[in-house]
Amino acid sequence: MSVPDTTAPRKASRRPIYVAFGLATIFVIVLSAGWIWLRGQADARLDAAVQRLRDAGYEIAWKERSFRGYPFRLNIALTEARIRDRSGWALEAPVLEAQAFVHAPTSWLIAAPQGLTFVRPIGGPVRVEGKLIRASLTHLSNTPPNISFEGVDLKFQPAAGAQTFGLATAERVEFHLRQAPSEVGDEAGVWLSVKSGKAQLSGLLGRVAGDKPVSIEWDGRMTKISAFRGRDWPDAVRNWVRAGGTMRVQRAGLTAGDALLGANSGRLGVGSDGRLTGVMDVSLRQAPRALGAIGAAGAIPQDRADAAAAVATARQTGDLARVTLNFEAGQTTLGPVAIAPAPKVYDPR
Repeated sequence: MSVPDTTAPRKASRRPIYVAFGLATIFVIVLSAGWIWLRGQADARLDAAVQRLRDAGYEIAWKERSFRGYPFRLNIALTEARIRDRSGWALEAPVLEAQAFVHAPTSWLIAAPQGLTFVRPIGGPVRVEGKLIRASLTHLSNTPPNISFEGVDLKFQPAAGAQTFGLATAERVEFHLRQAPSEVGDEAGVWLSVKSGKAQLSGLLGRVAGDKPVSIEWDGRMTKISAFRGRDWPDAVRNWVRAGGTMRVQRAGLTAGDALLGANSGRLGVGSDGRLTGVMDVSLRQAPRALGAIGAAGAIPQDRADAAAAVATARQTGDLARVTLNFEAGQTTLGPVAIAPAPKVYDPR
């Protein structure tokens, strides 16, 4: 017969609970301190960047600035934000929101949830609204850093009294700027895409495209990209040109209805007058009709449009003509015909 064990059961130790609670408290304290430090760093760096731009002649302002996102994100919100350069270009937004995760404080996502307005020096303001308007800024140590923009279901509305803008709507707009792989050298890739746009009927694109979609593509490589820096846009372009920088066109195209302007190759630069220089080999579809519409719109003199249409017709196979666009001495020539001033990259004044 066995004797029952009358020893009282031992109480479970509470030490693991205290240890877990202590570790959790330390984690919260460290996380909070880290978030506060990151907020301070973001605040200081934003102020420093704004001051550098102001010193270069930019006007930057906002009504309120707030920080949120604790504990795992850093959110910055600016209300009534505005930036304007010396030439008169400006960007305004009722609200700008920027977000970075604590574990990746150099990768920022920027959004304009209430739309934005860009101001043209001559044409005036254009209001932009859409389902999605956002940009990203990453790899800040690269030259250049990675910059992307994406807009979905965009609507463009010029302000009262402003000149018309080429597009009324666009299904998607994308822009990307990337540093080339290290084995390529001192280059950057530039991509631009506009898909399924609708032209303003009163503008030049509207005359060419009618009620059909407009699409734009640009794929280029900028050499000597490390030299593209300065106190403002003209200064950066001049420094880049002095260093021997050029834009190598990989592929480009503008489709407006049945008309097509496609670039097969080219190399572009900028002259001392601020206008585009270089040569592009292009393909033109429905060239006579498109050039006729350009002349009728007054974009180029009618006699020059007629002469350029004759050149395109002479070099046409089927409905496609292969010609050369030259940008030289401030003029754009199609074959031997000077059709218009070369596009202006910056105002040299």
